[in-house]
Amino acid sequence: MSSATDSPAASAFASDAPDADVPVAASNIGSEATAADARAITEAARQTDWDRPSFAKGLYLGNFDLSLVHPWPTAKEDDVERGEAFMARLEAYARTMSGRVIEREDKIPDEYLKGLADLGAFGMKIPQEYGGLGLSLVYYGRALALLGSVHPSIGALLSAHQSIGVPEPVKVFGTPEQKREYLPRCAAGAITAFLLTEPDVGSDPARMGSTAVPTDDGESYILDGVKLWTTNGVIAELVVVMALVPAHTDADGTKHKGGISAFVVEMDSPGITVENRNSFMGLRGIENGVTRFHQVRVPAANRLGREGQGLKIALTTLNTGRLSIPALCVASGRWSLKIAREWSNARTQWGQPVGKHEAVGKKIAFIAATAFALDAVFELSAELADAGQKDVRIEAALAKLWSTEISYRIADELVQIRGGRGFETAESLEARGERAVPAEQQLRDLRINRIFEGSSEIMKLLIAREAVDAHLAAAGDLASLDASLQDKAKAAVGASGFYARWLPKLVAGAGMDPRSYSEFGRLAKQLRFVERSSRKLARQTFYGMGRWQARLEHKQAFLGRIVDIGAELYAMAACCSRAEMMLHTAPERAASAYELAEAYCEQARVRVEEYFDQLWRNTDDGDHHLSRKVLAGDYTWLEAGVFDQSEGTGPWIADATPGASTKENQHRRYR
Repeated sequence: MSSATDSPAASAFASDAPDADVPVAASNIGSEATAADARAITEAARQTDWDRPSFAKGLYLGNFDLSLVHPWPTAKEDDVERGEAFMARLEAYARTMSGRVIEREDKIPDEYLKGLADLGAFGMKIPQEYGGLGLSLVYYGRALALLGSVHPSIGALLSAHQSIGVPEPVKVFGTPEQKREYLPRCAAGAITAFLLTEPDVGSDPARMGSTAVPTDDGESYILDGVKLWTTNGVIAELVVVMALVPAHTDADGTKHKGGISAFVVEMDSPGITVENRNSFMGLRGIENGVTRFHQVRVPAANRLGREGQGLKIALTTLNTGRLSIPALCVASGRWSLKIAREWSNARTQWGQPVGKHEAVGKKIAFIAATAFALDAVFELSAELADAGQKDVRIEAALAKLWSTEISYRIADELVQIRGGRGFETAESLEARGERAVPAEQQLRDLRINRIFEGSSEIMKLLIAREAVDAHLAAAGDLASLDASLQDKAKAAVGASGFYARWLPKLVAGAGMDPRSYSEFGRLAKQLRFVERSSRKLARQTFYGMGRWQARLEHKQAFLGRIVDIGAELYAMAACCSRAEMMLHTAPERAASAYELAEAYCEQARVRVEEYFDQLWRNTDDGDHHLSRKVLAGDYTWLEAGVFDQSEGTGPWIADATPGASTKENQHRRYR
């Protein structure tokens, strides 16, 4: 490669991420990457410092510090004033939109997008100095919930644009020049997307195949590759693309490690083809596609951060970006409660409304209590993030994981309450003269949330890694499969000192004192349960660490239950804090809030106890053995007697070999 020049672009081009951020040589990234490579890359992308307190992290360590989430964080007056004013304008415009039209046409009409742009909806999170609205995360989430109740594809579009698209990484990692160039465009309605996933690359970026090769003059990169599931990519003007920069050497001998890097790319650049607009079981209207890059020239000035820093940028962006999905889940909980209440009063069976039969009543109680909890978890997480005094990366991850799982259960219960009508489409219901309730659509639409922005399984592993971080640090080489016996012996001495100080703290706490948290009245016992369970959770994690040591990372079912317990405890604490806050801010609703918080906590306690029981009483080992035999083909006889209509339709994973596209470009602009 030729030498760098004195231009600002070349100066940016020459900077590399620290060695710690690039633990795997660029030559080792690709289809042949090993498990060790994948682990090293993931670890390097993690944010490892904890310079601010974290309530959720404390939960997993047996340190239930209620003062971190109560009293409820107070929003700034100007944030509330601007937020309320925008919500009023947005609600008025949302009433002019029809979710039925989007569902029927499988497209958000261009006039809707233009109307949202005129309102400033594409710049809700962008600072005012760059033409945005500068809304808080709380009001951003409330806006998403409102628009998501019109049709969830609107929420998905705005979330993909502002939570993980160009605005957020540019705002956090961009140079002053990049901020001035891109943020005003995004705020004005330039739709953006985030492109990481590839046909054979999901949560394992070590296999990334897209490349960005520096040009000889040091002014640009040549981008090649194929990206899958590019939400907003079909209509995006700008995208953030993750690609591998190979190791390279300047003419003056300066060596660069390369690594996975992030670039802002103009979608009208020569060589970009949107090859397909994908269709899904839900979220009709989402502009999601397959995007091919062939010899696309990207200016070096368009790189975000340093070479090799791409994954760290992506994960940092997601720390609070994940809160957009819990906000959308809040909308589903509220709507489900409304429909369940109205329908269960209107439908009569065996002489009384169906809602008064216990079997249905329990479902209604679950929906009501959980709708309150969904609201509490999102609002608390967002308020904490807005305040900026706490580290909320675990809170945001827990909110995403828990909200998506439990809101889908709500949607499923609503379909069951509606019976055959729950399975029937809104169009069919209306055609035969009944109210057009899209319960089945909600079930389809919510399903993707358990996969979006990190599947539930991946989220549990990410959260578990943070939850057991203190144990891994204390264990040292005890938690390493590759360490020698001598190294493990040395590590055991160090670990014993840590646990000798830590374990006694888990024996007793405020949860054992019946006077604790008395200011919460009838909810005090729920917080005492959370405190006791937090210490128990820490002890159980320690037992698991002691039992499996380095093999703990492979006990994914065990770790998943640990995470689930923490999620429920976080939701319980959020409910109690919110109910107490409403006692002072909305006293006319306080009694109802206390009832809903108590109901959720009682339901959650049952689940928590079940999770604790399943930590040590389960079929994990047997299931692992059985799954291996299934994969080995031992039970193929059980698959006989059916036709597989998918056979012969194509490979399991589409070919993503770099090269020129042979397909018609599906990309379009709405403005």
